[in-house]
Amino acid sequence: FNQEKPAFVVELGDLIDKATTVEQEVGWLGTIEKRYARLSMPRHYVLGNHCVTTLTKEEFAAHTGMSKTPHYAFNEAGVRFIVLDACYREDGVAYGRGNFDWKDSAIPQPALDWLQAQLASAKGPVVIFVHQRLDDSAPHNVKNASAVRAMLEKSGKVLAVFQGHSHKNDCQQIAGIHYCTLVAMVEGSGLENSGYTLLDVMPDHSLRLHG
Repeated sequence: FNQEKPAFVVELGDLIDKATTVEQEVGWLGTIEKRYARLSMPRHYVLGNHCVTTLTKEEFAAHTGMSKTPHYAFNEAGVRFIVLDACYREDGVAYGRGNFDWKDSAIPQPALDWLQAQLASAKGPVVIFVHQRLDDSAPHNVKNASAVRAMLEKSGKVLAVFQGHSHKNDCQQIAGIHYCTLVAMVEGSGLENSGYTLLDVMPDHSLRLHG
């Protein structure tokens, strides 16, 4: 990435796996964070379920460069990029210390209200990043994905959603929005199993993926 020089880099969640103790997990997180922090451009974090199986969200943020706010947005070259946190149970309780089933994922109402405001205020196109899937791909999908999609569709501004969780490459187009799932790097070693992708947002708002 330092050679390619993208405007920013995003990891789509599950940056670490679960350890048996908090101390061990913090150590593992420190190892990968040292690598990630070598980037010469801004880096962003999407929370995945493995990130908070041993840690709390606050502990993960304290040992990384992650925003202290799990849902946040930033603008780059006229595009609004929105990071969503779907690490909540359907009853609204935040994930932390393994208090969840990985199949039980949702985006709570306060976050939906915030998302609505972000979409309304965006002056240009929007791209979404989230760990759990917002398309219909059970059991890896967000429980209230249809409500989230309806909000995205109504805005008329969303170009694509980039997601992970199910460890495989996939792409669906629903109501004009691309839902791109990227393969997990944990599935194999070596460059032939690399999961990184470079995204170009073209002047006509078309998207081009490399990787």
